[in-house]
Amino acid sequence: MTTKRRVEVFSAGCPVCDETTALVKRIACPSCDVTVLDMNDASVAARAKSLGVRVVPAVAIDGRLADCCAGHGPDETTLRAAGVGRQI
Repeated sequence: MTTKRRVEVFSAGCPVCDETTALVKRIACPSCDVTVLDMNDASVAARAKSLGVRVVPAVAIDGRLADCCAGHGPDETTLRAAGVGRQI
């Protein structure tokens, strides 16, 4: 069985969210299972809230909000440090 890193991108469909989605997909590796979630869906918004998402776009890795997303938007360095793009 292959273990995958679960990467969730919380998006409102705006251009900034699209940039973050493209960034995550660009740096993701074969060990990353990237899912883009629509914040307009109530169940997605509830999940985002439970993770502490306060702004979008936001990225959660293996069920934990990435440090870069706690107060401001995602950046490549922090996402890479959290494991996106690194083989398991």
